[in-house]
Amino acid sequence: MAEAVKVSMRERLVEAATELFYAEGLRAVSVDKVIDRAGTTKVTFYRHFKSKDDLVVAHLERRAKIEREGIGAAMEHAGGDTDKTLQLIANQLGTMSCEPGFRGCPFINAAAEYPDPASAVRKTIRDHREWCKAAFAEIARPLAPADPKAAAEDLMLLRDGAMVAGYLDDDGDALAASFLRSCRAVVNAG
Repeated sequence: MAEAVKVSMRERLVEAATELFYAEGLRAVSVDKVIDRAGTTKVTFYRHFKSKDDLVVAHLERRAKIEREGIGAAMEHAGGDTDKTLQLIANQLGTMSCEPGFRGCPFINAAAEYPDPASAVRKTIRDHREWCKAAFAEIARPLAPADPKAAAEDLMLLRDGAMVAGYLDDDGDALAASFLRSCRAVVNAG
């Protein structure tokens, strides 16, 4: 018989926060609501997080890890083939955008709620965006674009647009096809 995996209280709090923050918004969800969802106490919450902002950072770090693993898996599976990597990412974006409760990019959403560029939340967002741009530069590298940094920034812009379109529209296949066409135009232009 398989043993149940014990999840730490910190992980339970982050999981509860991630569900609530993504569905309702960062500012709209209170610490008390997260505590209630996780089935714990304020004392336990504050043992793991100094503030709600620390919990928001942990939530974003969790979302970043998931996105990075997805992009990394696409890169690994494609074995250095730029077009295949972009196809895999496009398909994933199309699939994600059709999932119930999809509300777009959690990083864009968080940036809208945390306008202070010096906040820990915005630093976490910046770090993730820089990672994504570096990954996009790596993806485009085999095609030797004239300006790899510009190509990576363009691909990031397309990813951002796809995440917003996925929230506003309801056709994941069209979104995936549009994202892929646009990415191909970027990587083949240079």
